[in-house]
Amino acid sequence: MTRPATAAATLILLALVGDVLITVSDWRNYLVVHDYLTGASTIVDLEAADTFSSFVSIPTLVVYIAAGVVFLVWLWRARINAELLGGPTAQRRSRGWVVGGWFARVANLRFPYQVVWDIWRASASRRPARGGLIIAWWASWVASTIISRAYLRFYLGEEITEQGLRSAANLSTLGMVLELAAGGLIVLIINRITAWQTQRPAQDAA
Repeated sequence: MTRPATAAATLILLALVGDVLITVSDWRNYLVVHDYLTGASTIVDLEAADTFSSFVSIPTLVVYIAAGVVFLVWLWRARINAELLGGPTAQRRSRGWVVGGWFARVANLRFPYQVVWDIWRASASRRPARGGLIIAWWASWVASTIISRAYLRFYLGEEITEQGLRSAANLSTLGMVLELAAGGLIVLIINRITAWQTQRPAQDAA
């Protein structure tokens, strides 16, 4: 249980580093284009900014995918342990939703929160468990997801202009702040649930 937790937390933190670098890249793109239009930079500068953007975005995407996969592995194991500790009836959703809830339209706005909250509640060393940390994580995650979709729609559906690059950089900054909050909170949640589930069997046996 501790190995998937450590791997998930580490990859999530690496993904957050990638978020910061992508935001830096977005602002660099805007500033270089701005300088180019005023004659303060050259084609070489534009190419260097584009190279940096590719250098940052591709590894970050790989880390994001790896973090998501390992997190789901941890979540699945945490769910099984939660059933042993609190009983299957303490879980509102079936096991299939532990993974499927993240990918189903509409359901992904609620089911993952319920899954994590039920695991948290069943694993907690004290009853009833407080859910403020879960609520804060989910609120920041949903908000960051909305901003990320707006950011992607900009690059996929609009003509790139200097003002557009600035708007994208602003969206990137807001998304980064929200993702740092969501990422930091889920790491805390992972560590706390893992600690509870590791300690509870020993406490119950004592």
